[in-house]
Amino acid sequence: MAVDGIAVSAEGFGLRGPRGWAFRGIDLTAEPGALIAVEGTSGSGRTSLLLALTGRMKATEGTATVGGARLPKQMTAVRRFSALAHVAGVTDLDPALTVAEHLRERALLQRRFGDSVRALLRPRAERTAEAKLRIDTALAAAGLDLEALPKGARTAVRDLERPEALRLSIALALIGRPKLLGVDDLDLKLSDAERTGAWALLRSLTATGTTVVAVCSEAPHDAVTVSTRPETGKEKADAFTATGRA
Repeated sequence: MAVDGIAVSAEGFGLRGPRGWAFRGIDLTAEPGALIAVEGTSGSGRTSLLLALTGRMKATEGTATVGGARLPKQMTAVRRFSALAHVAGVTDLDPALTVAEHLRERALLQRRFGDSVRALLRPRAERTAEAKLRIDTALAAAGLDLEALPKGARTAVRDLERPEALRLSIALALIGRPKLLGVDDLDLKLSDAERTGAWALLRSLTATGTTVVAVCSEAPHDAVTVSTRPETGKEKADAFTATGRA
């Protein structure tokens, strides 16, 4: 699943809400196909930064350039080529639905709202084959083997192990063939081995050209890292800053 990744940069990027700064002072430079890690503790503005860089939240200070689109002015453009996975309250999986039902639903939504009008006019057999190809390709890229699940594709989400649910969420996001993928809480409640596997998965996606932004508590050494931490001194206790390092 080779795609054309996009570059991400930011200068003085920040977001202030009713309770103060969610994040502030973000400086970042990442090439297309980079693995970007947003590192920090829970509540430090990590998810807000992820949502802002993918065009889902509007920054209030500074600028960012994502795939040539300027934030916060061109949020709609960024949303067109980006996708999110594993974000609580945004991409939640329905525990009662099966893996197959989730995949079919996402493929249908992609066909109806993500494809061109011309694509919608193709014969039904072609559209069905294209949907299957998208699903199979996304599953392979996310490393989710349906045959290894307890009931195969009929396995309910509630019966998935945490790494499997993470891979399913990523597969659903990949159905849209995004150039930028945002993943929240990548290492939450994962064992050391599972965490290693999760990072290996994201590296495999960047190897195909996709730019990946992942929220984590501890970034790997080979990622372009943005670290959020509490500010001290004159700023309020709920203010946060971030610095980028390669």
